[in-house]
Amino acid sequence: MDPDATQILPRTDEFGTTPADSAPQWEVETRERLFAAVDRFSAPLADLVEREANEGDIQILVADFLNYALNFSKYGELTTEYRTSGGSVDYGILIDNELFAFVEVKPSGQNLDTRNLRQARTQAVDEGVDWVVLTNGRVWQVYHLGDGEASNTQRILDVDLLDEEDPAAAVDMLFHLTKEAVQHGRLAELHAWREALAPAALADALRSEPVLNAVRAELRDRTGHKGHVGDVGEVSRKLSSEVIARGLAP
Repeated sequence: MDPDATQILPRTDEFGTTPADSAPQWEVETRERLFAAVDRFSAPLADLVEREANEGDIQILVADFLNYALNFSKYGELTTEYRTSGGSVDYGILIDNELFAFVEVKPSGQNLDTRNLRQARTQAVDEGVDWVVLTNGRVWQVYHLGDGEASNTQRILDVDLLDEEDPAAAVDMLFHLTKEAVQHGRLAELHAWREALAPAALADALRSEPVLNAVRAELRDRTGHKGHVGDVGEVSRKLSSEVIARGLAP
């Protein structure tokens, strides 16, 4: 990883983050700590992946990463083998003494998908926990459980710590799982963003007044047309009848 990355990301708006001159200090410090931690853990993580480490070895790395990178205290905010009425999960994460999320750890060579989530999801619903983190050390996935139904479980982020193509983007996404970002509502905002990308929500946004006015202005620029009475309504009808998928338009 580029050693200057910790200085680059907080000072740009490339990933939609706050520009440095207005970024809160906690965010700048959190991002710099996270970049440094990912760099620190990349070599031992690569070694674990190469030898296809078992779940126990990965649990050790995950605990350290949760502590040093994401800033959850090993001794005050992480509960090993958290016991529930239905069994146990690898870790429970506490924030302000409230159970925030469960962490399910898998062996380094195991691919992650929602099938790995079944037991942790059931236990989270029983305990009233909305978030589950699924990881094999290298890949970190975060799920929001919604009402607990499998069909409503939503993956909010999916990060590969050994991503060599775009490590800055990967770390930028993982930022939302840091303790500071959770406390400042950034993970909740990311969840809201994911929901806003659902087809029905996007269709509704396309029919909103600001978007319709922007489309009208763009079309006027392209055609040189000065506009006429009812042209916004015309744009809206075209979007609803010919652009937006049937079933999403009113």
